[in-house]
Amino acid sequence: MNVLTELLEDRPGTRAILTTREEVQAATLRVAQATRRLMAIHATDLEAALYDQPKFIDTGKRLVLGSGYAKVRVLIADPSRALYESSRFITLARRITSYIEIRHAHPRYRENPPAFIIGDDRAVVYRISSARWDAIHDLGDPAIAQLYLDFFDEAWDASHPDAETRQLHI
Repeated sequence: MNVLTELLEDRPGTRAILTTREEVQAATLRVAQATRRLMAIHATDLEAALYDQPKFIDTGKRLVLGSGYAKVRVLIADPSRALYESSRFITLARRITSYIEIRHAHPRYRENPPAFIIGDDRAVVYRISSARWDAIHDLGDPAIAQLYLDFFDEAWDASHPDAETRQLHI
């Protein structure tokens, strides 16, 4: 059984090592689908290969519109590429600002940032570098998720909302 098959079986607590873009895409979607309350995304430039895919966008939309208390927080080191490429995720965030907040990372968190997504303090896909697809994935490890969420919260608190990503161009 390969890593992707194992990952898609949705067995919480089973850590998987990912090495390809396809595996990371599938794992990222699984984390989003498993999220019920809070999704945290830390990315260099809101990678289109992961976060600008129709299934991911639909999953995020269902999460925030299906629950009055769900939240998506996104921390981006360099939002210019996502803005330039007219990211569908940013378009969605502009429409439902009460549920999706995007912040531009504080300068001390922009240099070689890790890339990860965390769902509900338990599910995670973590890449030490956004330049590589090597990642770890787990749908049910609160300790690991909390470790990365602590880093995310520290960076989030030091960062500021990005006016460009909130602006709706008509």
